[in-house]
Amino acid sequence: MFEGRCYAESWPLRTAFVISRGARSEARVVVVELSAGGVAGVGECTPYPRYGESVESVLAEINSVLPALSQGMSRAKLQEVMPAGAARNAVDCALEDWERNKAGEVTAGPPWLPTVQTLVIDEPEAMAQAARAVADTGVSVLKLKLDRQRVLERVAAVRAAAPECQLVIDANESWVAQGLPALCTSLAEQGVAMLEQPLPAGEDDFLGKFEHPLPICADESCHTRADLPRLKPLYDMVNIKLDKAGGICEALALADAARIQGIEVMLGCMLCTSRAVRAAWPLGKLARFVDLDGPTWLAKDVNPLRFTGGRVYWT
Repeated sequence: MFEGRCYAESWPLRTAFVISRGARSEARVVVVELSAGGVAGVGECTPYPRYGESVESVLAEINSVLPALSQGMSRAKLQEVMPAGAARNAVDCALEDWERNKAGEVTAGPPWLPTVQTLVIDEPEAMAQAARAVADTGVSVLKLKLDRQRVLERVAAVRAAAPECQLVIDANESWVAQGLPALCTSLAEQGVAMLEQPLPAGEDDFLGKFEHPLPICADESCHTRADLPRLKPLYDMVNIKLDKAGGICEALALADAARIQGIEVMLGCMLCTSRAVRAAWPLGKLARFVDLDGPTWLAKDVNPLRFTGGRVYWT
């Protein structure tokens, strides 16, 4: 049924993206294009080495299912034959885009969504300066990337520079259990609204051993619905990303399952172009926190969405 192709792209960043695992200077994505009946659909994913993915491995996965798609393989079957991850995400989102274009739908939801703006790891003074500059544009929620060093000093500097902003913290698995309860209490006292993935995935059972003074969100620990039974006693929230879930189908199902189990939802993204943010759009109304600022880190975007004042507008 579908004619398709996939290819890789590299998008330079406007500045280095620094987290606890290191720095990146470009976003490397894989794009899937499908067409049938004169209608086209496009999907994008960001292969992530943390999950054992590379551009090459993802391209190979996608190419392996293109013949089945040409024979009319359904989206339901796609979920069975491909594992959750970046490759399935790109294909699933291309199919979703094709269906929406075939139906003539203009948007996938509301005309705009709120979004946090990320501040990467830097000296406290530099993070404070960045926070002040972003807050002056109207952004109301700042996401601080932090490692184990100078946590409270960096948070205090940002809080002083942007006192009206809500703060969330992403440790990207870099913290340790020792001293974590006291650190969480200090962060809550500084008005931090949420802490994301402080401990490594698979080594986070300690989170069930103390009362959380602020919500703790699973990112690297949460990929699909299958993860929820283990996570429920440990976390208050899960960060849903299409690249982890393997596409919009599983991401929506994960959001629904989390809601039923009383777990709040954050919507996230990788470093990506606006294509990937459009694909995640239907999840925005389901999330307490929306983190879709990936394209704002690019020096140049493709068919860009409009980011302004802490909002991203469908264009």
